[in-house]
Amino acid sequence: MKTTQNISDFKQKALHWANQFDVCCFLDSNQYTDTYSAYEFLIAADVQAELKTNSGYALEKLKSFYESHKTWLFGFLSYDLKNETEDLLSANADKLQFPDLYFFAPKHLIGFKDGKAEVLLGNDSILNEINSFKVLEATSSPNLKINQKLSKSQYINQVSGLKEHIVRGDIYEVNFCQEFFAENAAINPVETFESLNKISPTPFAGYFKIHQHYILSATPERFLCKRNSKLISQPIKGTAKRSTDLAEDEQIKINLKNDVKEQAENVMIVDLVRHDLTKSAVKGSVKVDELFGIYTFPQVHQMISTISCELNPETHFIDAIKNAFPMGSMTGAPKVKAMQLIEEFEFSKRGVYSGSFGCISPNGDFDFNVIIRSILYNQNNKYLSFQVGGAITYQADAEKEYDECLLKASAILKVLGK
Repeated sequence: MKTTQNISDFKQKALHWANQFDVCCFLDSNQYTDTYSAYEFLIAADVQAELKTNSGYALEKLKSFYESHKTWLFGFLSYDLKNETEDLLSANADKLQFPDLYFFAPKHLIGFKDGKAEVLLGNDSILNEINSFKVLEATSSPNLKINQKLSKSQYINQVSGLKEHIVRGDIYEVNFCQEFFAENAAINPVETFESLNKISPTPFAGYFKIHQHYILSATPERFLCKRNSKLISQPIKGTAKRSTDLAEDEQIKINLKNDVKEQAENVMIVDLVRHDLTKSAVKGSVKVDELFGIYTFPQVHQMISTISCELNPETHFIDAIKNAFPMGSMTGAPKVKAMQLIEEFEFSKRGVYSGSFGCISPNGDFDFNVIIRSILYNQNNKYLSFQVGGAITYQADAEKEYDECLLKASAILKVLGK
């Protein structure tokens, strides 16, 4: 059944309706036009079946879970699944305590496109339920004490240490991140997400609730998607702040497009992604569809490249995800050494941050984002966290990299009352 809806009104009601359940997932394109997105937004709620596991054989379990259900699945992959794809470990502090992998087959699923809501799973009557749902008035916005795991001087010191590894030739580039956190944080997750999505609407935004764990995401980045036999990855490397002056803002875009340092960072990750896709591709089919594309978001301009390939018919699509995970834009090059140094130099376990969440359709198509610009929240222990980072290369200026971290954090800090 399809019914024509006012998109913003229906979206809000549907999200609040879904939030009544212990488990729900909302994926929102915020009406950005995209060649590969099948729906403007999807809302999945309540659990028909679920898979919750930690790294070890998690991706093999996901493969079995998909094969036994062959229905829509929604879920997330933690960055720390790296420990089952490579000989790595995670020993840094983890106050959030998300599982490494969680997927569920929903009882209810609504897709929205072309101005119409469509029930993809469940009873058509849920559209009436949603349309008549009363959204309570928002409570006051949070005003939290946000702490930083690293001081500015510690951050600069860690960047200096990483640059020594670059000079030695251990790596060319590494994505170095720092954590912001609040303890005893009492927030209304769904309202906090709505505020974030309003201040910073992005094409791969989403809200994910599993019991007391929440992901509130304003990510602009796609990790990997599959459409029929085609795999597409769109890494982001290259950031510039916006200006309210239109002429200046346009010049900032031009400068970003032609910035040799940003291009060097971007092309290193493009090469890494090409290499990752080669493991799953029909021989000779990997290609760069767009190099150094400049895309504009409310707080920043971003440099985004698009790489694609034909999936080898002998490669299971879950193995294609495994072959590219974790994404190159959040690790570095060479990838394994970069991940070893990330573990050594960062102070917090990444967990879900710089992992991915998204959906798999019954025919094995999928779309997964990169979990950046996202608030992570454990309602049980009232621990709230978000991380920001950037690419460290030989040319990196630690002070500028630190300022870029604050720019990337700006929308979240605003939402949290800072």
